[in-house]
Order: sequence, then structure tokens, then C-alpha cells
Amino acid sequence: MKAEEWEPYYSEILDFFGFSREDDERAAQILAELLPRDDIAKLRDAVWGRDCIVCGNAPSLAAEIRSTDFSGKVIIAADAAARVLLHAGHRPEVILSDIDGMDDDFLAMNDQGTILVLHAHGDNIPLVRSWVPKVRGPVVGTTQATPLAHVYNFGGFSDGDRCVFCAYELGAAHVTLIGFDLDDRSVDPVKHGKLMIARKLLKLLGHDV
Repeated sequence: MKAEEWEPYYSEILDFFGFSREDDERAAQILAELLPRDDIAKLRDAVWGRDCIVCGNAPSLAAEIRSTDFSGKVIIAADAAARVLLHAGHRPEVILSDIDGMDDDFLAMNDQGTILVLHAHGDNIPLVRSWVPKVRGPVVGTTQATPLAHVYNFGGFSDGDRCVFCAYELGAAHVTLIGFDLDDRSVDPVKHGKLMIARKLLKLLGHDV
């Protein structure tokens, strides 16, 4: 999704949650300054023309991993789903994260070639400052606000739906979703709102989750 197409959805999200566009833009600028490189070409090469499996971090993920055939597929993990995949013996090729679930496992996977797609928003600036300088492997920066020269906006809001938008924007042939539970009743009101928006956004891409 192009930035101009994303803008109406972004404006709606800002209004719904009371987020600050200015804070999001400042976070994107900080991310741009801290990124050691821009590996968008590697990310595109990993995804273009490939079948992808996007893994959300719902409680069902571990069971769904056991029943999923990953052969020949590009595994894209939403934040902490990467750790569940790793413990099940599957290192994802790509992790999209707003850094709140990031730990040393992410850096170890990155050292082995996993592409980290790190997202900056107004609420995670301290995490951006803390973690981005530690990244040694392939990395790409993203924002939900106005994109910068080396910080991209593929569309999407939360880590899970942003994975799907990223895959399609970079030319995935087909995208399968596992580990998504948008009806989870155990979450707090803010998370519930994010799940509602994720459902709406995923429907734009033809995924009725």
C-alpha cells in the first residue's frame, strides 16, 4: 500500500487512539539516524515471487506450527512470534517488530541472517535508542507516518497485519496466516482496539481472519 493510500487509515488510527502524528514522525527520524544500513534490497529479494507464511503471536501459534508445512516458504514473524518459531526449530527469514518484544534471541537470529524490520512509533523511542545500535545483521526501518528516504511505510498498524502488508508490497506470490486470533477476549481494551483495526486492515488484502 502506497503512503497516500495509507493516509486515511492512519488518520483514523490517530483519532481512535489519540496518538500523536508528530511523535510518530520524530520516532521515524530517530530510527533513520540510528539505522546502521538499509537492507531493503535483501528484504525484497527474500520475499519477491515467493509463498510466505506470516506468523502472528496468538496462543494458538505453537499448535499451528506443528500442523504447518513450511517447506519452500518464507517465514515472516510478528515480533515475539519469532521466539516461538525458534523454539520449535524454525528460524524466520524476516521479523517485523516494534521492538517491544525484542531480546537477545532476535539479535542472534539476525546474526544468522534473519532480516529485522524494525518499526518506530511515538511510544517506543527509548526502545529504538536502546536496541537499534546493537543490530549487526540485515535491517530495514519502518514507520506508520510519513516515510523517509530509508524508513519505509508499507501499510499496516500492529506487527501482525504490518507483516502481511509488507509481504504483499514487496511482491509475495501468496501469503498464508497462522497464529492470528482477532477474537481474543483476554486482552485489554487497547489491544482489543488494535485487533479490531487489524481485522479491518487485513480484509483490505483479502484475508478474513
